[in-house]
Amino acid sequence: MTRPRTLVITGPTASGKSGLALALARRFPIEIVSVDSAIVYRDMDIGTAKPTPSERRETPHHLIDIRDVTNPYSAAEFRDDAIDAIRGVIERGRIPCLVGGTMLYLKALRDGISTLPSASVEIRQDIAERATREGWPRIHRELQQVDPVAAARINPNDPQRLQRALEVYLLTGRSLTEHHLADTVPSPFELIEVAVIPDRQQLHRLISDRFHDMLDQGLVDEVRGLLERSGVTRELPAMKSVGYRQVAEYLAGEYDASVLADRAIAATRRLAKHQYTWLKGWPELYRLDAPDVDEVLKIDAVDRILQTDTGRPQPS
Repeated sequence: MTRPRTLVITGPTASGKSGLALALARRFPIEIVSVDSAIVYRDMDIGTAKPTPSERRETPHHLIDIRDVTNPYSAAEFRDDAIDAIRGVIERGRIPCLVGGTMLYLKALRDGISTLPSASVEIRQDIAERATREGWPRIHRELQQVDPVAAARINPNDPQRLQRALEVYLLTGRSLTEHHLADTVPSPFELIEVAVIPDRQQLHRLISDRFHDMLDQGLVDEVRGLLERSGVTRELPAMKSVGYRQVAEYLAGEYDASVLADRAIAATRRLAKHQYTWLKGWPELYRLDAPDVDEVLKIDAVDRILQTDTGRPQPS
């Protein structure tokens, strides 16, 4: 059975992917489905570079402002919500376009996501106590015995991932790798994936300029307002988003205003480096040096999506 084709525009943070999608939406009947782990949260607008109200009136957007910051959102939830959103766009006779750089979300949609057991406080505590006595490298060696595939990709000094991988085995008798292989269900859509991947030096300039713009727009006040709300703490996943974490640290007095921008820009560069790494090994990916509409339309697979009866260009 032929799977419906869905356009994806991804890339590192600040690469211009959202602007590219909006430019395409001005020419074709596109609705945008966000693939961003921070944009899902209400009242996180400036630091997420969230589409403006006018942009959202111009082009329908989905999976934006669907959660309060106190209510964490998972990759599994994204997958279910994205599938529903994409199907809705197709049923309306329009073109779905996934846009964003949360690579874990894209992977969950493309490859599926396994159903894993809930955390066990007792088992986690036992692993942590053994690690305190014997060291995390010893826990890593133990994981190698039961799940060599997971052990090969998890750093011996990554306590959180080591703990979870070993916990899954101790809870179920099946390795994390076995769960992933047995439980995942591929995407019901054929994803045509385009990545905007600028030169790194150019991207670093874009990151710096954008963060300074965010400060000018009132990012510090935005974060302060969030932290003043009941139930909002720095430990929430939403508040650990790049930019928000650094502003929260500044507001807590951990460093002064003179180094805030440097800290946030450095953290954003690290995020971009991580995204570059993901994209380097991404299969069947069309790469662009810049967010250029004409270059996107030269890609045959994209052109086939956009030039269908549904995708005929809109009158100018």
